[in-house]
Amino acid sequence: MTHERAGQPARPGDLVDVAKLVTAYYAVRPDPGEAAQRVAFGTSGHRGSALDGAFNEDHILATTQAICEYREAQGVRGPLFLGADTHALSEPATVSALEVLAANGVETLVDSRGGYTPTPAVSHAILTHPGSDGIVVTPSHNPPRDGGFKYNPPNGGPADTSATSWIQDRANELIAGGLKEVRRVPYRADLGRPYDFLGAYVGDLPSVVDLDAIREYGVRIGADPLGGASVAYWGEIAERHRLDLTVVNPTTDPTWRFMTLDWDGKIRMDCSSPYAMASLIERRGDYAIATGNDADADRHGIVTPDGLMNPNHYLAVAIAYLYGHRPGWPEGAAVGKTLVSSSMIDRVAAELGRRLYEVPVGFKWFVPGLLDGSLGFGGEESAGASFLRRDGSVWTTDKDGIILALLASEILAVTGKSPSEHYRELTARHGEPAYARVDAPATREQKAVLAKLSPSDVSAAELAGEPITEVLTEAPGNRAAVGGLKVSTESAWFAARPSGTEDVYKIYAESFQGPGHLARVQEEARAVVSAALSG
Repeated sequence: MTHERAGQPARPGDLVDVAKLVTAYYAVRPDPGEAAQRVAFGTSGHRGSALDGAFNEDHILATTQAICEYREAQGVRGPLFLGADTHALSEPATVSALEVLAANGVETLVDSRGGYTPTPAVSHAILTHPGSDGIVVTPSHNPPRDGGFKYNPPNGGPADTSATSWIQDRANELIAGGLKEVRRVPYRADLGRPYDFLGAYVGDLPSVVDLDAIREYGVRIGADPLGGASVAYWGEIAERHRLDLTVVNPTTDPTWRFMTLDWDGKIRMDCSSPYAMASLIERRGDYAIATGNDADADRHGIVTPDGLMNPNHYLAVAIAYLYGHRPGWPEGAAVGKTLVSSSMIDRVAAELGRRLYEVPVGFKWFVPGLLDGSLGFGGEESAGASFLRRDGSVWTTDKDGIILALLASEILAVTGKSPSEHYRELTARHGEPAYARVDAPATREQKAVLAKLSPSDVSAAELAGEPITEVLTEAPGNRAAVGGLKVSTESAWFAARPSGTEDVYKIYAESFQGPGHLARVQEEARAVVSAALSG
């Protein structure tokens, strides 16, 4: 249910008490016996709030020590790039991490300008310094009360499950042991060596996006960092590459008092949400292309004069454009998508004559392909994507909301049409899908069953009036378990996955027969899942 104030400006009562939050980071000791207070790496690292005993100094000290031990065991001897976003908990967590990294003899590189560092800038730095790795202190688009901490190994991308499982288990072991095995030195300003993340990243952008075309066309761009780590990057991009680009809101504030509330009445820096992006959408007439990024700039939001684009729509447009305008890319470079992304991407890939590489949820699955060039593009329905440099070599192996935002202007400059106009052309050729995600209640036991279903557990033969053509519990691209199931027909599909944090499961669904048929798919999806769980 949408909150009555969704899309409206935040009020004083909506704001987090930053002093109380930071005090809790140092004062609250997590209970190792409480599941919610243990280190738990999801698809993007450990996240939580100090106010809940879920993101406190103990967590970061232990997790950093675990990372030091992991990289030592893996033979990683190069420097570690440490970046952080604008969340209130990011600064104290960065200090904690530096104390442990220094005590373990890890050469740590930090921002030379004393600023914030987007996730893609850390990935870019790792890949341009072979043998290095990194940590990004960020909970991404999560509310201001949250903190986050994620590890990127030498491949530059999100750590895989084997790494995150080892790190979280070791961190919890260290906490349970009273941190006795954690090495730590007192904080000093020189614990990290300076590195110009911003200069290196912004200077290299012409290798991945055609900035000359954007400048020559004169695309008028409005870039809103949403108070996040990309704030200084957009100003530098405008100045260094001489673009007609305005930083719409250069303010950073750990309460995010300038935000409009998201769908549930919370402050959340979700650049794919029309509620969180309401202020920028109101100004869409001022710019040919307006863009937003979340707090660590690994997600993108694209606003044209038609409004905010659905992330699935923009991914399809980006793929159609890139594979037609990157002659330097390998001929065999496939199209990467998660299995809950729109089937419009499947149809675009088929039209391009490119192989589709469909994987479970999580950007980590795209890392090997982006590294070796077997994937030209990898994207998620949640507005995260990256793609190769113009010569076909790797750019980043983590999500990069900055290049996806700039690509929207390149598309306009090169074709004379906005991304939303291109999407209308795609629907004219391939049909217009209706897509939605809803939640359904599920107990912890039911979620555990759902995560381990096999195709034989689905007894239904039809879905919303059509024969079921495929039931998947493994992704077709890499045969990895999806942690749920996907059921498809000729014109529709649904996927069901358990939530990692709530007593619900998520139903993603799409139909090329319109909203009415989509509603039937969603209704019958619940029945199919319920039957499988009870069977």
